[in-house]
Amino acid sequence: MSEILERRARLLGPHMTTFYREPVRVARGKGVWLWDTNGRQYLDCYNNVPHVGHCHPRVVEAISKQASELNTHTRYVHDLILDYGEALVAKFAHDLESMVMVCSGSEANDVALRMAQAMNGKTGIIGTDNTYHGNTTAVSQLNSSKVPIGGYLDHIRQVPAPDNLAPVGGTRAEQAEAFAAGVENAIAELEASGHGVSALIVCPYFANEGFPTLERGFMDRAISAVRKAGGLIIADEVQPGFGRIGSHWWGHEKLGFAPDIVTLGKPMGNGHPVAAVVTRHDVLTCFQEQFKYFNTFGGNPVSAAAAMAVLNVIEEEDLVANAADVGAYALGLLTEVAKRHDVIADVRGSGLFFGAELWRDGKPATELCALMVDEMRDRGVLLHSVGRHDNTLKVRPPCVFSHANADQLADTLDAALEVVA
Repeated sequence: MSEILERRARLLGPHMTTFYREPVRVARGKGVWLWDTNGRQYLDCYNNVPHVGHCHPRVVEAISKQASELNTHTRYVHDLILDYGEALVAKFAHDLESMVMVCSGSEANDVALRMAQAMNGKTGIIGTDNTYHGNTTAVSQLNSSKVPIGGYLDHIRQVPAPDNLAPVGGTRAEQAEAFAAGVENAIAELEASGHGVSALIVCPYFANEGFPTLERGFMDRAISAVRKAGGLIIADEVQPGFGRIGSHWWGHEKLGFAPDIVTLGKPMGNGHPVAAVVTRHDVLTCFQEQFKYFNTFGGNPVSAAAAMAVLNVIEEEDLVANAADVGAYALGLLTEVAKRHDVIADVRGSGLFFGAELWRDGKPATELCALMVDEMRDRGVLLHSVGRHDNTLKVRPPCVFSHANADQLADTLDAALEVVA
């Protein structure tokens, strides 16, 4: 392992993350399972990229078949991108009827921000203070993990993110109003500075913020304030989208709001690099009139084939219902584990996106959480941490996760806590 890690550090940089104290050197995957180069099997409870399971045969076949026939850019006319686009926008319950296909969630969010600026001629952007939206120059200004060189630009405002155990405003009951007040303050500052409000961008599941439990309507007052100021609403569905949360196809549906722009990524192609921006026709038209935009690989026939296969598998294998069923079952198991371990301060989630927040001595148990991530890896279960203090165990497996997989997760977590906590 030391030799490959040295090569990796030299070629990919010394800070390329590996998740675990002892990295997993993967060789193959199938369904919810990964195997390392020594043949050891791991239950994958973390990867949302293989949304329908690692190496799903339908997706592999679609990619292989299309690659053997045609692959080129979208300045040539081909049917598959249109077939996929129609199938995708049909999954939205309001007037989001047009799309731009790109290669990553970062690209999607970058384009979405420019769409909003094109529509209203303003530049101010509001996000939360504990978020992540990608790696381009524009969206990296929104990320909270590292301050950009030179500091955040003057057109960026970060508002306090919602939280279960340390709620904005002091109590869960007051949190929606306090969050909205933060957005309203940001609007006032942006308007006073001359930037105005171009957009509010949020993950509607607040995934990187630690996926707090929020009631339907939580965003209503904040959204109303943004729209009154002429801004657009961008929902970054890269993590909660495509039915992962079980109750709905999209996170914004669960919270009960209609965004102007939706961005998609990771699970869209089950590991094939494909992403999209879905929006109203007037928004897309305005963007195209303001910016000369073309993406060489976005929407190529192979990417469209992979994405179409994923949509078909989700429907045919009823994976949204599976996420709801197995997710509820797993939360019940974790709740029972929490009764035996007082370091678990909160168990929460929706569908196959859930976890447990760890506290000790009245403080976030960040170090304990890191130890648990490694202990679970050593016991053959892969998960990770998230949240402002990295003290929440994050479970986000492929959507073919089963009751038996949930049993293994809960049993392993229980045993690991006995040793680590």
